[in-house]
Amino acid sequence: MDAQTFADKLARIPNVVAVALGGSRATGTHRPDSDWDFGLYYRGAINADDVRALGYDGVVVEPGEWGRIVNGGAWLTIDGERVDILYRDLDFVEHWVREVEEGRYEVDNVAGQISGVPTYVLVGELATGRTLHGELPKPEFPQKLRKAAPRRWLGSAAFSLTQAEGYADRGNVTQCVGSLALATVCAAHGRLAERGEWALNEKRIVAQAGFEAMDSILRSPVDLVATVEKARNVLGLGKPPGLKFDTVER
Repeated sequence: MDAQTFADKLARIPNVVAVALGGSRATGTHRPDSDWDFGLYYRGAINADDVRALGYDGVVVEPGEWGRIVNGGAWLTIDGERVDILYRDLDFVEHWVREVEEGRYEVDNVAGQISGVPTYVLVGELATGRTLHGELPKPEFPQKLRKAAPRRWLGSAAFSLTQAEGYADRGNVTQCVGSLALATVCAAHGRLAERGEWALNEKRIVAQAGFEAMDSILRSPVDLVATVEKARNVLGLGKPPGLKFDTVER
């Protein structure tokens, strides 16, 4: 697939001001079967019918259909390859560029994501993407975010571990393993933020943070109580003082 040619077609859609190649294709970490991710940056509004008018096979959704961060876009097949288009309201993106400079961000619950999606993902996309049309900023990982994000993510991870401990005592396997998975992903977000590394999704975040041992721990959790203790050791998180499972339940 010729990414530049396709980006030029996207750039002709009304109100589109920039097009960027994202994901593994932009960073050079892709596999032969990896899909192509294109960020469609616009101002004002974008009409999904203009995307459909390109004439490719696939699904095109309306802006906002996938939430305020993921927003919307399309899943297409072009010359036998999978191509994703992601709508990006540039005014909204620039708002979060300014916010993360001050260490502020929010986390949205998004289907398919264990820990949710932080708004600074929008900034990370700019930092790691490759602009093919127009102009986009190339932000660094803000120092204030490196201080604020780890504290919040690691606090959530520690809280989830306490939940897992309570579920283990009760023999609630599903809830225990789910809480451990949440703790792992939150801890991974925290460790990466400490290092100033962008995490754009959860696909490789556990390995990227160095928590691969959690895969072995969660593969066969026979003794739930022991599993939680192993998880604490891998994630390097102790029990929050004064926090008990009964408190969490309420």
